[in-house]
Amino acid sequence: MKTEQFVIEGLARLGELAPAGFAIALHVRFQAPSYMFESYPPSWLETYAREGFLLQDPTVRWAMRHSGTKRWSELAAFDEADVLGRARAHGLVHGITHSIHDDPTLSLGGLARSDREFTAHEIREACEILQRLHDVTHRRETLGTDVSATLHEMAIVMTERPG
Repeated sequence: MKTEQFVIEGLARLGELAPAGFAIALHVRFQAPSYMFESYPPSWLETYAREGFLLQDPTVRWAMRHSGTKRWSELAAFDEADVLGRARAHGLVHGITHSIHDDPTLSLGGLARSDREFTAHEIREACEILQRLHDVTHRRETLGTDVSATLHEMAIVMTERPG
Protein backbone atom coordinates (compact mmCIF):
# COMPACT_ATOMS: atom_id res chain seq x y z
CA MET A 1 0.00 0.00 0.00
CA LYS A 2 1.31 3.45 -0.88
CA THR A 3 2.23 5.81 1.94
CA GLU A 4 -0.45 8.31 0.98
CA GLN A 5 -3.17 5.67 0.89
CA PHE A 6 -2.18 4.26 4.29
CA VAL A 7 -2.09 7.74 5.83
CA ILE A 8 -5.61 8.48 4.60
CA GLU A 9 -6.99 5.08 5.63
CA GLY A 10 -5.14 5.09 8.96
CA LEU A 11 -6.40 8.54 9.87
CA ALA A 12 -9.93 7.59 8.81
CA ARG A 13 -9.83 4.58 11.13
CA LEU A 14 -8.45 6.69 13.98
CA GLY A 15 -11.37 9.05 13.40
CA GLU A 16 -13.74 6.11 13.90
CA LEU A 17 -11.93 4.98 17.06
CA ALA A 18 -11.74 8.54 18.42
CA PRO A 19 -15.00 10.25 17.42
CA ALA A 20 -14.26 13.32 19.58
CA GLY A 21 -11.03 13.87 17.63
CA PHE A 22 -7.31 13.40 17.68
CA ALA A 23 -3.98 15.18 17.35
CA ILE A 24 -1.01 13.31 15.92
CA ALA A 25 2.52 14.67 15.63
CA LEU A 26 4.89 12.49 13.60
CA HIS A 27 8.66 12.69 13.76
CA VAL A 28 9.06 15.59 16.18
CA ARG A 29 12.55 17.09 15.99
CA PHE A 30 13.58 20.26 17.78
CA GLN A 31 9.98 20.72 19.01
CA ALA A 32 8.47 20.68 15.48
CA PRO A 33 6.77 17.68 13.85
CA SER A 34 7.32 16.71 10.24
CA TYR A 35 3.58 16.02 10.04
CA MET A 36 0.75 17.19 12.26
CA PHE A 37 -2.80 15.85 11.87
CA GLU A 38 -5.63 17.31 13.95
CA SER A 39 -9.35 16.57 14.03
CA TYR A 40 -10.26 17.99 17.43
CA PRO A 41 -13.12 20.50 17.39
CA PRO A 42 -11.98 23.89 16.04
CA SER A 43 -13.18 25.56 19.25
CA TRP A 44 -10.77 23.39 21.27
CA LEU A 45 -7.87 23.93 18.87
CA GLU A 46 -8.43 27.69 19.12
CA THR A 47 -8.65 27.62 22.93
CA TYR A 48 -5.59 25.35 23.19
CA ALA A 49 -3.49 27.69 21.02
CA ARG A 50 -4.80 30.92 22.55
CA GLU A 51 -4.18 29.72 26.13
CA GLY A 52 -0.75 28.26 25.28
CA PHE A 53 -1.67 24.85 26.67
CA LEU A 54 1.00 22.88 24.80
CA LEU A 55 3.64 23.31 27.50
CA GLN A 56 1.11 22.77 30.31
CA ASP A 57 -0.67 19.76 28.79
CA PRO A 58 -0.02 16.69 30.98
CA THR A 59 -0.59 14.36 28.01
CA VAL A 60 2.12 16.05 25.98
CA ARG A 61 4.51 16.31 28.94
CA TRP A 62 4.07 12.59 29.63
CA ALA A 63 4.54 11.64 25.96
CA MET A 64 7.73 13.68 25.69
CA ARG A 65 9.28 11.72 28.56
CA HIS A 66 7.84 8.21 28.09
CA SER A 67 7.15 5.62 25.40
CA GLY A 68 3.89 3.74 25.43
CA THR A 69 0.28 4.53 26.20
CA LYS A 70 -1.48 6.31 29.03
CA ARG A 71 -5.15 7.03 29.63
CA TRP A 72 -5.88 10.69 30.25
CA SER A 73 -7.62 9.75 33.50
CA GLU A 74 -4.24 8.49 34.77
CA LEU A 75 -2.69 11.91 34.10
CA ALA A 76 -5.36 14.05 35.81
CA ALA A 77 -3.29 14.37 38.99
CA PHE A 78 -0.54 16.08 36.96
CA ASP A 79 -2.88 18.64 35.35
CA GLU A 80 -2.14 21.79 37.33
CA ALA A 81 -3.48 24.05 34.56
CA ASP A 82 -6.74 22.05 34.19
CA VAL A 83 -6.08 21.41 30.51
CA LEU A 84 -8.02 18.13 30.65
CA GLY A 85 -10.90 19.84 32.44
CA ARG A 86 -11.03 22.53 29.79
CA ALA A 87 -10.89 19.85 27.06
CA ARG A 88 -13.95 18.13 28.57
CA ALA A 89 -15.95 21.31 27.94
CA HIS A 90 -15.26 20.76 24.22
CA GLY A 91 -16.35 17.10 24.23
CA LEU A 92 -12.92 15.55 24.84
CA VAL A 93 -13.94 13.60 27.93
CA HIS A 94 -12.04 10.32 27.69
CA GLY A 95 -8.70 9.94 26.00
CA ILE A 96 -5.42 8.18 25.51
CA THR A 97 -1.94 9.38 24.68
CA HIS A 98 0.52 7.20 22.83
CA SER A 99 4.17 8.01 22.18
CA ILE A 100 6.90 6.39 20.14
CA HIS A 101 10.50 7.28 20.95
CA ASP A 102 12.64 6.33 17.97
CA ASP A 103 15.98 8.17 18.08
CA PRO A 104 16.32 10.80 16.76
CA THR A 105 12.57 11.45 16.48
CA LEU A 106 9.46 11.17 18.59
CA SER A 107 5.91 10.61 17.40
CA LEU A 108 2.88 11.05 19.61
CA GLY A 109 -0.85 11.03 19.40
CA GLY A 110 -3.78 12.00 21.57
CA LEU A 111 -7.18 10.46 20.84
CA ALA A 112 -10.49 11.36 22.45
CA ARG A 113 -14.02 10.12 22.94
CA SER A 114 -16.93 11.89 24.60
CA ASP A 115 -19.02 8.82 25.44
CA ARG A 116 -16.78 6.31 27.24
CA GLU A 117 -13.23 5.15 27.93
CA PHE A 118 -11.38 3.37 25.14
CA THR A 119 -11.48 -0.43 25.29
CA ALA A 120 -8.25 -2.42 25.46
CA HIS A 121 -8.87 -3.62 21.89
CA GLU A 122 -9.38 -0.04 20.63
CA ILE A 123 -6.18 1.07 22.34
CA ARG A 124 -4.19 -1.77 20.75
CA GLU A 125 -5.59 -0.98 17.32
CA ALA A 126 -4.95 2.77 17.67
CA CYS A 127 -1.36 2.12 18.81
CA GLU A 128 -0.75 -0.20 15.86
CA ILE A 129 -2.01 2.46 13.45
CA LEU A 130 0.11 5.16 15.10
CA GLN A 131 3.20 2.93 14.88
CA ARG A 132 2.50 2.26 11.22
CA LEU A 133 1.99 5.99 10.53
CA HIS A 134 5.33 6.62 12.24
CA ASP A 135 7.00 3.90 10.18
CA VAL A 136 5.62 4.85 6.74
CA THR A 137 6.47 8.54 7.16
CA HIS A 138 10.04 8.08 8.36
CA ARG A 139 11.41 9.28 5.03
CA ARG A 140 10.74 12.98 4.61
CA GLU A 141 8.59 13.37 1.53
CA THR A 142 5.59 15.54 0.88
CA LEU A 143 2.24 13.80 0.93
CA GLY A 144 0.98 16.12 -1.80
CA THR A 145 -2.00 18.34 -2.41
CA ASP A 146 -4.36 15.44 -3.23
CA VAL A 147 -3.81 13.94 0.21
CA SER A 148 -4.18 17.35 1.82
CA ALA A 149 -7.47 17.92 -0.03
CA THR A 150 -8.78 14.48 0.99
CA LEU A 151 -7.87 15.08 4.63
CA HIS A 152 -9.52 18.49 4.53
CA GLU A 153 -12.72 16.83 3.30
CA MET A 154 -12.44 14.44 6.27
CA ALA A 155 -12.18 17.51 8.58
CA ILE A 156 -8.55 16.68 9.41
CA VAL A 157 -6.08 19.55 9.41
CA MET A 158 -2.65 18.57 8.10
CA THR A 159 0.50 20.56 8.64
CA GLU A 160 3.71 19.57 6.85
CA ARG A 161 7.05 21.01 7.80
CA PRO A 162 9.39 21.51 4.85
CA GLY A 163 12.20 18.94 4.78
